[in-house]
Amino acid sequence: MFKDRAEAGRRLGTALMQLADEDVVVLGLPRGGVPVAREVARALAAPLDVIVVRKLGLHYRPELAMGAIGEGDVSFIDWEVVSAAGVTGAQLSRLIRREREVLEWKASLFRGDREPLDLEGRVVVIVDDGIATGSTVKAAVRVTRALGADRVIVAAPIAPADTVEDLRSVADAVLVLETPEPFYAIGQFYDDFSPTSDSEVLAALGGGQSIRPRQLSMSATAIDL
Repeated sequence: MFKDRAEAGRRLGTALMQLADEDVVVLGLPRGGVPVAREVARALAAPLDVIVVRKLGLHYRPELAMGAIGEGDVSFIDWEVVSAAGVTGAQLSRLIRREREVLEWKASLFRGDREPLDLEGRVVVIVDDGIATGSTVKAAVRVTRALGADRVIVAAPIAPADTVEDLRSVADAVLVLETPEPFYAIGQFYDDFSPTSDSEVLAALGGGQSIRPRQLSMSATAIDL
């Protein structure tokens, strides 16, 4: 369905053009979401940044999140999951400390000495190259809200229909271009889904503050955002 992440991002940017006159910040989930987010930011003439989050997974079921942490000491905990799993306060504290170290390292890698963009009162578009289960994106939405975003929109080229419905419970709007069935893996819908390198992420972010709008086809169906 998509040639590569850049082409997917251009199509996504077209579908989001109705946000062009709003105070928008585009946040890409590293690594693969950042090249897509760059094209969205280009379309909207919006500033671009990364959003670095870490899920707090159970050691025996890492896909089941007990919560998540983000930059700015933001965190949220699902105490029902913690209690049901029998996780002690000491174990949870160790996990948070370890994941915080990883998060800070990743944020420093991708952003360097730049401060994160201010999200207070703004419309934030969280972009990934595709969404499977949606657990990381859910964490990103919650972190973004905690950082003061006025509205949070999730945008991706592709995701399963049930994941899209699930994400609508946490985001103000969800825009996904394609929801094919059956859905096995994000990469099956790209001609080129080669891994995104750290240098590619850095290059995309380096142009984020000077992106200019381009003429885009408005053939995409408008989505209520």
